[in-house]
Amino acid sequence: MENLKLNIPWPAKPLHVRRAGAFLVLPLLAGPLSAASPVDLGAATSFGVLAATAITNTGFTAVTGDIGTTSGTDITGIGTLILTGVNHDGDAVTQNAHASLLTAYNYAAGLPVDFTYPAVSDLGGLTLEPGVYTDATSFAVTGILTLDAMGDPDAVWVFQMGTTLTTSTGSSILLTNGADSSNIFWQVGSSATLGPASAFSGSILAFQSITLNTGAQIDGRALAYNGAVTMIANVVTVPETGSSLLGGLALLGMVCRRRR
Repeated sequence: MENLKLNIPWPAKPLHVRRAGAFLVLPLLAGPLSAASPVDLGAATSFGVLAATAITNTGFTAVTGDIGTTSGTDITGIGTLILTGVNHDGDAVTQNAHASLLTAYNYAAGLPVDFTYPAVSDLGGLTLEPGVYTDATSFAVTGILTLDAMGDPDAVWVFQMGTTLTTSTGSSILLTNGADSSNIFWQVGSSATLGPASAFSGSILAFQSITLNTGAQIDGRALAYNGAVTMIANVVTVPETGSSLLGGLALLGMVCRRRR
């Protein structure tokens, strides 16, 4: 039997999406409807922050992972950047990572879609099982988005959007039942903006730029192919299996206490 792709129009919910206690089950299918593989980031895997034109930092920001810009431009605010990794600014490692980012971006953008959303969809309040989710325009996260791995530590989520990704102030992504931030990928057609004090999970692959507003945290990566990455007192932690933001938060707190 050939594989079937479900494309459910709004306002109907995908069959594996739960909101406000409602849970719809497809009787003949068990487990996740998608068996997507993780997006291979290649030489960009070690990078917490990668940009084409510039990296700008304001305030104390902790990055666990490598950083670099392909332009070789000096990073603004590096004096208050707490880096656990290597600054590969403009070197061959950064150039290779930049090439890998484009490959990964195109791969993620080309994955077969499991669920299609209408223009400008807010994922806040939803519980999503593994799969490939797409919106021709943009995704937003207001409040809490829950990603449920259903007990599969290898579960993968890929979010494809034609233009922007935005998160609201204080929003968060909750990982449950074995979900791992290293298996979450956000392919952004233009730019991504994370709201103040938001807690984000997954690797952002933006075709243009990424802005992390005050106190935003990423258990993942901020990778901008054509533009800049702007940071304001953030925590960015390249994930390992079962990782969390706690290590980066502890490091930032320790350094801030020492500077008092």
